[in-house]
Amino acid sequence: MRSTDPAGNRARGRGDRAVAGLPLRGRDREITAVREDLEAVRAGRGACVVVEGAPGVGKSRLLAELDEMARRSGFDVVSVRADELDQYAAGAALQSALGSSAGPHRAAVATGDQRLWLLDGIADALETRAQRGPVAVLVDDAQWADPATLFVLRTLPGRLAGSRILWVLAVRPEAERPTVATVRADLERLGARWLTLGPLSQQELEQIAADVLGATPSPGLARHLRGVAGNPFLAIDLVRAFAGTDAVKVAAGVASLVHDGIPAGFRRSVAARLDRLPEDAVRLLQMGSVLGREFDLGTAARMLGRRVGSLLSGVEAALNAGLLSADGPRLAFRHDLMRQAVHENLPQAVRTALHREAADSLRGVGARSAEVAWHVVMSGGPVDEDAVTTLTTAVGELSASAPDAAADLAQRIAGLLPPHDRRRVTLLTDAAEYLGRTRRVHEALDLVDATLSDRLEPLPEARLRLVAAEIHQAAGDDDAAMTHLQRALDLPALPPDVRVRLLKTKGTGHVYLGDITAAEQTDTGLVAAAYRGDDPAVVVSAMVFQSQTSFYRGRLARAVELAEEAAGRVGTESGALYLRPPRIPALWLAMTLLATDRIADTERILRDGQREAEALGLGWSLPHWHATRACALLEQGALDDAAVEAEASLTVADELEITRPNARARSVLALVEIRRGDLARARDHLRAAEAGADPTTQRYGRWVTLARACLADAEGLDAPAAAALAAGFGDREPTRLLAVPPSHWPGIVRIALRGGNPSVAQAVSGALRDLTARDDSQRIIRAVRAHVDGLLHSDPRGLESAISAYRSGGRPLALAAACEDLGELLATSADTAPAIPYLEEAGELASASGALRDHERIRRRLRRLGVRAGAPRSHTAGPPGWGNLTESERKLIPLVVDGLTNRAIADRLYVSIHTVNTHMRHIFTKLGINTRVELTRLALERGGIADGAN
Repeated sequence: MRSTDPAGNRARGRGDRAVAGLPLRGRDREITAVREDLEAVRAGRGACVVVEGAPGVGKSRLLAELDEMARRSGFDVVSVRADELDQYAAGAALQSALGSSAGPHRAAVATGDQRLWLLDGIADALETRAQRGPVAVLVDDAQWADPATLFVLRTLPGRLAGSRILWVLAVRPEAERPTVATVRADLERLGARWLTLGPLSQQELEQIAADVLGATPSPGLARHLRGVAGNPFLAIDLVRAFAGTDAVKVAAGVASLVHDGIPAGFRRSVAARLDRLPEDAVRLLQMGSVLGREFDLGTAARMLGRRVGSLLSGVEAALNAGLLSADGPRLAFRHDLMRQAVHENLPQAVRTALHREAADSLRGVGARSAEVAWHVVMSGGPVDEDAVTTLTTAVGELSASAPDAAADLAQRIAGLLPPHDRRRVTLLTDAAEYLGRTRRVHEALDLVDATLSDRLEPLPEARLRLVAAEIHQAAGDDDAAMTHLQRALDLPALPPDVRVRLLKTKGTGHVYLGDITAAEQTDTGLVAAAYRGDDPAVVVSAMVFQSQTSFYRGRLARAVELAEEAAGRVGTESGALYLRPPRIPALWLAMTLLATDRIADTERILRDGQREAEALGLGWSLPHWHATRACALLEQGALDDAAVEAEASLTVADELEITRPNARARSVLALVEIRRGDLARARDHLRAAEAGADPTTQRYGRWVTLARACLADAEGLDAPAAAALAAGFGDREPTRLLAVPPSHWPGIVRIALRGGNPSVAQAVSGALRDLTARDDSQRIIRAVRAHVDGLLHSDPRGLESAISAYRSGGRPLALAAACEDLGELLATSADTAPAIPYLEEAGELASASGALRDHERIRRRLRRLGVRAGAPRSHTAGPPGWGNLTESERKLIPLVVDGLTNRAIADRLYVSIHTVNTHMRHIFTKLGINTRVELTRLALERGGIADGAN
């Protein structure tokens, strides 16, 4: 793929009457539609157009016209044209065309998932240009675009819909690549304008002939135009072929045929047209058709066994015939239809042999591994050791930016190898791992099953089952993961390092399933062996494992100590950066701190860790960072910001094509909506959270159980609410209680008591006694225990003790709940006056946090006591308007007015780009606008918004 002017400056032969400057015929409807989109983008709203049509129907010509129109209208035009060789390229051609880079705040990495890293860099470059003026992004032959560019085209038109960017893709309708089909489907859902180019009419073809010849075609010449089936490229080529001979004469403004037959220069086939060229030109074109639409003359010469200088006459003949162009450093076929025709006229055996030779030649000169891979695949095998090495390199390079394309390539390469070749199993194992990172998880597991059916040797089978287990764990199906791990461990003669990895993953699986005893039994020297090894990732992983078992056993101080040591090692050991969530040390550290008195530290740890993950291209971890931040913000009573982070988690997961349920983020959103009072939206989020595995056994099942119980309680279904809690929190083991942060524990007791299930309340109380007996270092745990016992025994002194401890704990909703509980208890006495201050404080805290439903419930209670309480503070509920913007949203507006891009805003506020994107969507929705231009205008008209935001 290269950046180019779509119109090109094609070489002109005889009869080519300024072809590059020919008027566009028969596309008035399409031009009108595109002109409307140009005007819409100039006005500040993004737009997307998909131009679809068969080869030669005029897609490139329409893009060339659009390029000129956009430039005349003051657009900054970014234009790229794909080539068939780009399908396995690891980079993003659109990034190269933009000249964008990661910037000083990012590090280039060779491993890891770089999709979001590329995406954010390109988004930032486009936003920066769009701030200066409208931008048009034109992608021709998108069916061949490199996978990273396709990922951008699938994602950014929606993300940057509020920026002045026009996206135009030209694509063939028969494109078979799954990623191209995904782009088409996503753009269709986004509402892209679809322009399908059909055949031109006979009258329009005759107009084209007149443009080329400078004279009206005679009836005889017009009759021949009917044979091109309305294809303008073939019509131009046919007319040029006539004009390039003595077969046409022009008299009185009419171009007539000298004789009725089709001249030897065309004969309706490119093969016959080549007969007129010197042999050097024919051989050059044949070799070029094998090398690709664009090809290097030196490579073609080497394959022909010639020196470059000896081919100059052939090059000149091909250029004069209008078959090739030489606009850049490589020769290029003027149209891919021409290349395909030359290529397909070669016998199959010749094509196969030439592609194999091309692969060898290109590999010998250090060409791109993607280019070599394409030729090997086209050759159909067999492949030698060197070819497999090159192909494996291509797969590895591609996996960072396009794991699905890497998986497809790996499977194609495996298909070229003999059935029992060990390299074949390795490639299929890699393919399954890469597919597991995308929405094609089911394909990954099907591939695992198909490969396992081949009766593998123990070591390849163990490695494949380990990949399958990690895919299942990432999808939340821990039971299936454990089955694969146990079968792998039962295999004989496994190397120690593989066995350690299997045991480590199994121990983590037991932690996920809440079976800490089994996790500890899995250790059996595993941790000690890890510390003796020299792999930093294994050592850090062992520390995290120890921290997890300590945490769920209730030894919180020890858990935090181990997590901090693991996180500290990551700063000096780069190999430990690629652990999977939630084993990433900083991520796990933040989760442990949520259950301690150091909750204020979680914001810094999560913010720094998330930005480092973004900078390093660890895109697969970002949904977990956002979800954990959502949990932390919910624990701190920041409902609006918690919802934003949870939504960002879902958005990033969607961009990464992760389709498995994001139960934790969905549960947080359900809990936020319950407190806000929007029970319908809470139900929607809960249904999404419950999709897939049984919530009682899935990793974040306690979150789902809590959300389900809280929703039933809000709906007045007391008994079902209490029953929902029994499976998740019905025993005295702290393990289950610690699956959710402490401020939720008193609510579990309250719901259980209201629903007539005191056994759950007693189990929570017992778990808290055991927890404080094992580690009495945390003030928050003592406060929650006092709160729970106060509820369980209707003890005002216990509730007063909890309130006193909560006041310095940074958990306003926990304090509000304790105040409300004490107020309700005191209101049952003859003298209700002491209840009022507690209920008023609870109402103030609920209002400040955005818990509108809680605030309204407390207002009703105060009215029954004869007290008129104030209205809640404005948050996100209610009609659209400035008053409904949150504090975090208001901070963004002056920065938008100052012209900062979303990336620059994220850097200024030290938050994630995805958090900023979510805030911007909310601002647009609340203000009823669609673009940054409208936001800037409204902010300036309103005046004072910048001051308010600051």
